[in-house]
Amino acid sequence: MSQSPQTIDLQPYEGTLQLLKHAVQGWSAEQLKRKPAPDKWSATEVLSHLTDHQIVTSFRIRQIISEEEAKLPPFDQDPWVSRTRANESEAADLFAVYEALLVYNTLLLRRIPAEYFSRTGVNAKGKTFTLAGLLQAFVDHVHVHLAQIDRIKQAIT
Repeated sequence: MSQSPQTIDLQPYEGTLQLLKHAVQGWSAEQLKRKPAPDKWSATEVLSHLTDHQIVTSFRIRQIISEEEAKLPPFDQDPWVSRTRANESEAADLFAVYEALLVYNTLLLRRIPAEYFSRTGVNAKGKTFTLAGLLQAFVDHVHVHLAQIDRIKQAIT
């Protein structure tokens, strides 16, 4: 991206929180924690995963900005969800952490030079991402999980 930081459209990234809140609006605590099948995630687990992904993305953003040959760390999502007992989390707490990271990252993204959005990092699979591409991949990932939340809602109601 060759735009100045002020003209880069961060709205899709910033808007992910509201999309997630809207997706589970009106759900009871019990519904949020209900799994459609024993081997499937609940909506709470999906929200926990996306909060974890926000943590990892925060680190990856800083790596791409700061390192010449950034090697982006992988993470194994299933143990992160199961071993942290994610389904015992409260959606409001997950949203608070997600929002804090979103705000912190956005403040950084708004102050960096435009050319930083074309800096790159390589993930564990060998795929190269620009910073702009990393943000788009995060947004796309949220949309995948929004569809998952919709499937969970259909399965549990």
